[in-house]
Amino acid sequence: MAYDRYTAICYPLLYHATMSKVRCVLMVTGCYLGGLVNMVAVTSSITQLSFCPPRVLPHFFCDIPPLLALACSDPWITQLLVVGCGGFTLITSVVVILVSYLYVLMTILGIPSASGKHKAFSTCASHLTAVGLYYGTTMYTYLEPSRHGSQAGNQMVSVFYTTVIPMLNPLIYSLRNQEVKAALWKILRRHR
Repeated sequence: MAYDRYTAICYPLLYHATMSKVRCVLMVTGCYLGGLVNMVAVTSSITQLSFCPPRVLPHFFCDIPPLLALACSDPWITQLLVVGCGGFTLITSVVVILVSYLYVLMTILGIPSASGKHKAFSTCASHLTAVGLYYGTTMYTYLEPSRHGSQAGNQMVSVFYTTVIPMLNPLIYSLRNQEVKAALWKILRRHR
């Protein structure tokens, strides 16, 4: 989406040529292949571990950090893979997002009209909000799997990034729509 915003704001007249179906398919395929390699590496490493009884996972779903806490054998290599694969994915994604938005910011600052700047900023704000919420919680969970935080706190973070953020995404993106904003203000005024 960062590349999409970059293309839409920096090269609006070339948008349809630049964001062709082939390029979109290649970008999606690259993301899926990266996720597949990440998943296969970490999962194959987890299958090499032995687990202590009781084999009850104190979590809402089978997430990697709580699963590693149940391991009897040393999970050091798996933790290294989780941090390495997660760090590579995070750094790659954040660099693409930051570079795209740096170009977007430079383009926006060059727009002469205030309304044009506002429209361009509002186009990017919803994506940056969703990305910030998601990456913040996943970094907390996966980039330091050996931390010994509270179980309830870790469960709360996991629920936040698996449930709350996906539920907030439609709200975040729909608040760009003027009709949705007007309906929201109408409801808020009615309940005052």
